[in-house]
Amino acid sequence: MTQVFNKEGTCIPVTVLRVGPCVVTQIKTTDSDGYNAIQIGYSQVAPHLMTKARLGHLNKSNAPALKYLHEYRVGEISNLNIGQVLTVDCLKIGAKVNVQGKSIGKGFSGYQKRHNFTRGPMSHGSKNHRQPGSIGAGTSPGRVFPGKKMAGRLGGTKTTIKNLQIIDINTEKHFILIKGSIPGKPGSILNLQA
Repeated sequence: MTQVFNKEGTCIPVTVLRVGPCVVTQIKTTDSDGYNAIQIGYSQVAPHLMTKARLGHLNKSNAPALKYLHEYRVGEISNLNIGQVLTVDCLKIGAKVNVQGKSIGKGFSGYQKRHNFTRGPMSHGSKNHRQPGSIGAGTSPGRVFPGKKMAGRLGGTKTTIKNLQIIDINTEKHFILIKGSIPGKPGSILNLQA
């Protein structure tokens, strides 16, 4: 993340994303598949690093060996062709996008960090500092109900942040600036939906 200043001098926190270029590798229509969608590929790699099944799928559309494939549902597919390259030119400054990615995994975390539980008293006689307290009734029902907020693995899940505004676009280097923060670590792969 970084920050930029607008004409009024207001500081805007932004995240810099490298977008594309992506190649349209497959087009699905309501006639053939029951819904309208496009599949796009990103990050060209050497062909020997891919499986034969993936290479065969990409050879159908005369696309290069692409590491990442993702399908997006679209309303209108008349203006898209197989093999077409999508760049940041299809985005507009001020438009809202949804960003989806895998959040940062934080490993096994306790009650306070994972669920914002309050801690116990820190006085000398207390033996309950970071424990959860009671987790349920006794003999009846004699078990802990599923979904109980307890310590466990935190993060590392698919997360979507909606309605983030595009602040600026650099068409030469395929960069966009998005207002606010996004899920994932630097270098992680994200899905953008306008």
